[in-house]
Amino acid sequence: MGQPRIRIEGLSVAYQQGQPILHNINLDIAKGEIISLIGASGCGKSTLLNVIAGLLAAHSGRVLLDGKPIDGPAADRVMVFQDDAVFPWMRVRANVEYGLRIKGLGAAEMARRVDEVLDLVELKAWQNAYPKELSGGMRKRVDLARAIAVDPQVLLMDEPFGALDAMTKERLQVEYLNICERIGITSVFVTHDLEEAIFLGDRVVVLGRNPGHIASVLDVEFAHPRDIAIKRTAAFQFQRGRLNSLIR
Repeated sequence: MGQPRIRIEGLSVAYQQGQPILHNINLDIAKGEIISLIGASGCGKSTLLNVIAGLLAAHSGRVLLDGKPIDGPAADRVMVFQDDAVFPWMRVRANVEYGLRIKGLGAAEMARRVDEVLDLVELKAWQNAYPKELSGGMRKRVDLARAIAVDPQVLLMDEPFGALDAMTKERLQVEYLNICERIGITSVFVTHDLEEAIFLGDRVVVLGRNPGHIASVLDVEFAHPRDIAIKRTAAFQFQRGRLNSLIR
C-alpha cells in the first residue's frame, strides 16, 4: 500500500481550559477514499475536520497531507458546511468564479474551469441565476461547485445535506458520489445519518466521546457506482444494524 493521502498520527485536541476534545486519533485515508465520520453530538467530529482543514491546531500529534504536516489552511483542502455559503448578491457563475479569482487564474482558463464545474454539478442552465432563485438543493450544488472549482485534493463535508428534505438529500448523495468518483477526490464526510454514512463511505469511522476517540471502523462492502436503491436491500439494512450496534 502506498502513502496515504491523509495520515492522522496520535492527534489530541483540548479546550483552552485543558479539557480534552479529541484523544489519540490515528487514521490513514487513501487517495480517492471517502470516509464517513459519525458519532454522538459533542464527540469532536467537526473539530477533527477543522484540524484537517488547518483551521485548528493540534495539542499533540499531527496530520499529514501527502507526507507533509498540515500547519494551516490552504487551497488543497476545502470545506462545505450545512448552512449555505453562497454569496446572495452574486449570480451562480460569479459564485463559482470566486475562488479562482483569488488564485489569480487568467480569464480564459477561469472560463474553461467554471464551465467544466457547472457541467459537473448540472447547473450550467442556471449560471446567471441568483441564489434566491434556486432551491435549497441547488444552492448546495453551488457550494459544492465553488469548493471543487479550485481543484483541491481533499473535500471536507460538515453535515452538508443535514437541512434538506429526504428526497433532495438522496438525490444529492448520488450526485456527490458521482462527482467524487469522476474527479478522484479524497473526502471526509461528517453526518448524523446512519444510512447516509454507509451509502457514501468506503469506510465509516465511529467516534466515541469524553474525549473523542475512534471507537470503531466499519468497512462498507458495496462496490461503486452505487444506486440509491441499495438502501432498500437486506444487505444494506444489515450493515445499518451493525453500525447502529457499534454506535450504541
